[in-house]
Amino acid sequence: MFHKEGYTIIVISLIVTIIVNLVSAQLITSPMITKTIGIITLILMGLILQFFRNPKRSTILNDSLIISPVDGKVVAIEKVYEKEYFKDERIQISVFMSPLNVHVTRYANSGIVNFSKYHPGKYLVAWHPKSSEKNERTTVVIENKIFGEVLYRQIAGAVARRIVNYAKVGDIVTQGTDAGFIKFGSRVDLFLPLNSKIKVKLNQIVKGGKDTIAEK
Repeated sequence: MFHKEGYTIIVISLIVTIIVNLVSAQLITSPMITKTIGIITLILMGLILQFFRNPKRSTILNDSLIISPVDGKVVAIEKVYEKEYFKDERIQISVFMSPLNVHVTRYANSGIVNFSKYHPGKYLVAWHPKSSEKNERTTVVIENKIFGEVLYRQIAGAVARRIVNYAKVGDIVTQGTDAGFIKFGSRVDLFLPLNSKIKVKLNQIVKGGKDTIAEK
């Protein structure tokens, strides 16, 4: 299964792949060159298909848990001052996605969307200290009765050029369901209450919609 955000790119890439191989077969006399072009275009097509894959995940709903919103590696666990929305100290958990990871963003908790804002910006590498403030990003806050308000931030990276965010203020959302997509990038930050019990460690590999990040 592929994510709907990739349909156009997949179709265009498939058409280009077919055209390139047909043209090379007609105009290039060297079988070795034709074969090489075919292999290269098929590899590129395979990478695009892999990037936009959208595996089904069975999420066990639990308002006492915050689950990982994305696939990737935990690269930060720290107490920070969150200055956009809360304007106080929170625990920040950051998950970095490589180009080989599934790039679907899933809701980390169920509840009501209290805040959703898009910020245009730069395209620093995702692990840059200023990427969460300077890069293209979206900020979403979801509230439920147990955890209160939890903020997550989709952050574009050096390669990413489009963030897709489905959350709208007033929406009632369900943990583990599709919240958006980051095309060709990069990182998601979670900002949790200070009394949250963190269940992950630095450099841990997590799966979106499955693995627990924190609990109450």
